[in-house]
Amino acid sequence: MAYDPQNPFAKILRGELPCFKLYEDEQTLAFMDIMPQSDGHALIIPKEAAVTILELSEASAMACIGVTRKIAIAVEKALNCSGIQVVQLNGAEAGQTVPHAHFHVIPRYEKSALAIHAAKLGDMDKIRALAEKIVAAL
Repeated sequence: MAYDPQNPFAKILRGELPCFKLYEDEQTLAFMDIMPQSDGHALIIPKEAAVTILELSEASAMACIGVTRKIAIAVEKALNCSGIQVVQLNGAEAGQTVPHAHFHVIPRYEKSALAIHAAKLGDMDKIRALAEKIVAAL
């Protein structure tokens, strides 16, 4: 599949769509998922244009996993979750809903089921407050 520069994550990178930013460096951007599966669900994307991890340069893939780890540590510290799920999907058949390579950091809480992936917008005020806690823990 060819990369579509009009996908939502490309628009976020260009500043055409807003996000609750957690972290940014030269190669990556981390922000809150607005359709969270769990409170504190974060996304890490490369600035490199690629649909899947298979298309990323090694440098970009390594940068993403490093930032994914950094965000997971901050999420655990800020939100006192009992576990962290890291997910990376490649292609529609695997469940990828945005055609831009990305990693999910999903906090897991005891006796709490995950919401369906990309199914429902979350409460923006709650997402903003969670983002502030995560940023403070970085």
